[in-house]
Amino acid sequence: MKYYLIVGEASGDLHASNLMKAIKDVDSSAEFRFFGGDLMSAVGGERVKHYRELAYMGFIPVLMHLRTIFSNMSMCKKDIVQWSPDVLILVDYPGFNLSIAEYVHKNTDIPVYYYISPKIWAWKEHRIKNIKRDVDELFSILPFEIDFFEKKHDYKINYIGNPCVDAVDAFLRNSPETREEFVKRNDIPDKPIVALLAGSRKQEITANLPLMLEAVKSYPGYQPVIAGAPGIDKDFYKPYLEEGACIVFGETYNILNNAHAALVTSGTATLEAGIFRVPQVVCYATPLARLYSWLKKHFLKVKFVSLVNLVADKEVVRELVAADMTLENVKAELGKILADGDGRKAMLNEYDRMLEILGEAGASQRAARKIVALLKERKGV
Repeated sequence: MKYYLIVGEASGDLHASNLMKAIKDVDSSAEFRFFGGDLMSAVGGERVKHYRELAYMGFIPVLMHLRTIFSNMSMCKKDIVQWSPDVLILVDYPGFNLSIAEYVHKNTDIPVYYYISPKIWAWKEHRIKNIKRDVDELFSILPFEIDFFEKKHDYKINYIGNPCVDAVDAFLRNSPETREEFVKRNDIPDKPIVALLAGSRKQEITANLPLMLEAVKSYPGYQPVIAGAPGIDKDFYKPYLEEGACIVFGETYNILNNAHAALVTSGTATLEAGIFRVPQVVCYATPLARLYSWLKKHFLKVKFVSLVNLVADKEVVRELVAADMTLENVKAELGKILADGDGRKAMLNEYDRMLEILGEAGASQRAARKIVALLKERKGV
């Protein structure tokens, strides 16, 4: 069968690539065409555009690139219709993907499946109307979404576990190198590592990384190691490397696996750090911080911004967002998790509980089996 996938960022590329591998195990004749990244390309199929050509974040960057965004959207719609896949699989990235879903639902009989559902429980809950209308099957990776979609909105979904658990499990099973080998290969000073995961876009990195680095300076016995974002040139990081940090590209899991602690921007990376059991502080600076904090208080639908806290339904990791993201706060919270004291031990214990809630590895395989079974049922096979 023919599968058309659309992702808009690095984490989507990772999870979509694992889903594609799992689909190939179930459907040996699977053909893929996609808007995606290098990991998806490595699995096989035809890449139409790289996700880096789609990813714009923030009001001003989006406005500046509206013509490109609409051009990509128009081209994507035409390409889907022309290729005529057996299914369209959307991966997160709701601003783009929900528009594609609407068009495909209205103009074709191609079923629309959503893998890694839009986080409408946090923002723009009104999008449930679009999902109910345009999405045939939704595959959820967060356990609390079951109540949100099924009880609150009467929309049945498929919870298949979390693919981050799969990805980390696969990494650890493939015998990663020792810490000594990792440090030597990347020319990193032999000190305990503080991983800095400052985001995947230039705006996020510029807003967060300077404060992160300044905070680690207060603890000279530790070495900051930046996880270089895919698609961003090393030259962009030069000013930060002059501050004594090291940078490693394409090895976020290796960095986390060898880290003593981490400073992480909100997103999938917070959950990955939790699965690796790396104590962390969530750091997210924004322009107009006080306005953002007011909007968060009055309009955000959830208590937390990090996936660790959302899954656990309690504050496991400290979130320093917008006005709370100050140098003094980052230094103080980092200090609590560097020392082998009660704060660090309590966080590690809560990570174990979070892992029990997420469930066992195998999300990609479960999703693939369900997708193929639904398509065969649709075809009457």
